[in-house]
Amino acid sequence: MTQTPDNSPATRQILVTSALPYANGPIHLGHLVEYIQTDIWVRFQRMGGHRCIYVCADDAHGTPIMLKARAEGIEPEELIERIGHEHRADFAGFHVAFDQYHSTHSPENQHFAELIYTRLRDGGHIARRTIRQAYDPKAGMFLPDRFIKGECPKCGAADQYGDSCEACGATYAPTDLKNPVSAISGATPVEKESEHYFFKLADFEQFLREWTGSGSLQPEIRNKLNEWFKAGLTDWDISRDAPYWGFEIPDAPGKYFYVWLDAPIGYMASFKRYCEGHGLDFDAWWSPDSQAELYHFIGKDIAYFHTLFWPAMLTGAGFRAPTAVFCHGFLTVNGQKMSKSRGTFIKARTYLDHLNPEYLRYYFAAKLGSGVDDIDLSLDDFIARVNSDLVGKVVNIASRCAGFIHKRFNGQLADSLPDADLYQRFARSRDEIAKLFEAREFGQAMREIMALADVANQYIDEHKPWVLAKQEGMEDRVQAVCTQGLNLFRVLMTYLKPVLPAMAEKAEGFLNVAPLAWNHVAEPLLAHRINPFEPLMTRVDPDAVARLQEASREDLTAATAPKQELEGGPIAQEIGIEDFGKIDLRVARIVKAEHVEGADKLLRLSLDLGGEMRQVFAGIKSAYDPADLEGKLTVMVANLAPRKMKFGMSEGMVLAAGPGGKELFILNPDDGARPGMRVK
Repeated sequence: MTQTPDNSPATRQILVTSALPYANGPIHLGHLVEYIQTDIWVRFQRMGGHRCIYVCADDAHGTPIMLKARAEGIEPEELIERIGHEHRADFAGFHVAFDQYHSTHSPENQHFAELIYTRLRDGGHIARRTIRQAYDPKAGMFLPDRFIKGECPKCGAADQYGDSCEACGATYAPTDLKNPVSAISGATPVEKESEHYFFKLADFEQFLREWTGSGSLQPEIRNKLNEWFKAGLTDWDISRDAPYWGFEIPDAPGKYFYVWLDAPIGYMASFKRYCEGHGLDFDAWWSPDSQAELYHFIGKDIAYFHTLFWPAMLTGAGFRAPTAVFCHGFLTVNGQKMSKSRGTFIKARTYLDHLNPEYLRYYFAAKLGSGVDDIDLSLDDFIARVNSDLVGKVVNIASRCAGFIHKRFNGQLADSLPDADLYQRFARSRDEIAKLFEAREFGQAMREIMALADVANQYIDEHKPWVLAKQEGMEDRVQAVCTQGLNLFRVLMTYLKPVLPAMAEKAEGFLNVAPLAWNHVAEPLLAHRINPFEPLMTRVDPDAVARLQEASREDLTAATAPKQELEGGPIAQEIGIEDFGKIDLRVARIVKAEHVEGADKLLRLSLDLGGEMRQVFAGIKSAYDPADLEGKLTVMVANLAPRKMKFGMSEGMVLAAGPGGKELFILNPDDGARPGMRVK
């Protein structure tokens, strides 16, 4: 809840949102970059005495949720309720403190979606026209772009989505795909006409040019928007045909609001629910003349929706535009995209099972700035930085001083500081650190705080209370030095509280003080009784990090109980057609085959994929002499993630079948096949 230190009036009214997580899967560390960043900013604002309300919700509509519920044999409501419960628990585990967490499948969201739509319609900003779309005749539904796969019309790459090619970066219409298939049923889509509803975005071009140029966006995003303006603003399709999981458009039976229309409206719906429970006037925050501030924290991949469609929709419907939209980059782990095979695609719950959430909060804070650059979670650096900064520097200050105060002075701090100027140096830093927090320059703020922590430790090293304690007549000096150290620690914990709320709460209990607020550092804590010191944070255990990675790998390979027994053993966990569609089988020529020293079963194969060479280790030594394989064609899984083995990197998998031993047969395509050809 919002805190106002010393009962001082809130000087700013701030509403903050994070992008809505999709209600069809778990939260992972990539998601948490955004929610931790937002939560830190919100907590900082509250510590400064401002009224800052943080709302979010589950994005609970759309085709993927409908299909996932159908696959599980449950209703969508049951799925989104379960996922919503899991999301709330994961966020709470990382101390992300929403004032309201709601769902887009709610009466409030339906009300605002219909209100905004009807206002836009009545204002002449909705168009209707017939379009041709891909239709799955077997599933009996129109197909979203991402549920159509085929070969890229530009470069010919296989297994590409219906809207863009991951190989060459081209964008296109789903109807342009070569050899398209439905990811739902595997059927070949047909084209079918349907009337759709469009939001006339170009009606708001002048407003959008002014708003996007007003300082509401980061320079990188503003520059990207200029490219979109130059290309021309096109109408936005806001309708989808039944069957579709969402809200039906009021004047259009069988037509539903596209999920991206009602998703950002979820911000309004969640805040409306909060207002109803706390006696707030919703219109005072969302009217065009509102003096409240509205900030959206989002990933750079959804900037288009939040910086063009969303402000235009709001303005056209008579609501206020956001004060600013803050975009962030993506997360890499150990310098690469998160990988399930490497154990670096880490779910929030898996992390919480192994490590303190505040380790990650601090590490993300230390890496985050105000721009849209990606950040990297280097696990080795993560261990070293958390242990060095939080345990070796900050906690170390308290642990070195607290014992003397507790044992020798019954927990009583001295009534004055031996170095008041040093304390004031720390206290004056609050203005610069506050500016960095406000500007979302968290990494720079952490560097400033740790530089102060170095100064505090240097002070303790120079005055050596453990040496003074052994000298006769130096009792007052010991108390004074330790009082100085604990006051410097108190200032540091105040500055770190937005990042480390749980550790700060422990520190407040130890110091026996009210919740730390930004203005509390102006005066030192003197002639005050503290409580016995207990460890505030332990070091990161490298073994726990290793177990986390291993558990993340296990998350992938965990199989369900077998349904039946066959000669070759139990059938593996079921997969859907969309999973099978991810496997890219290619013809490869075996250029070279050789024994692997020290390996009983492996052969090292050099494979030509039609211009690209791959090294694969295959367990077929018992059935083949290497010389007999060279020049032959085989079939390999070309998009299998590389696996590091003690003999080297294996970059795919050759397909083989048989009971084993001498009877092990590699799949050999027809003579008409050529390297690189896709196998269907």
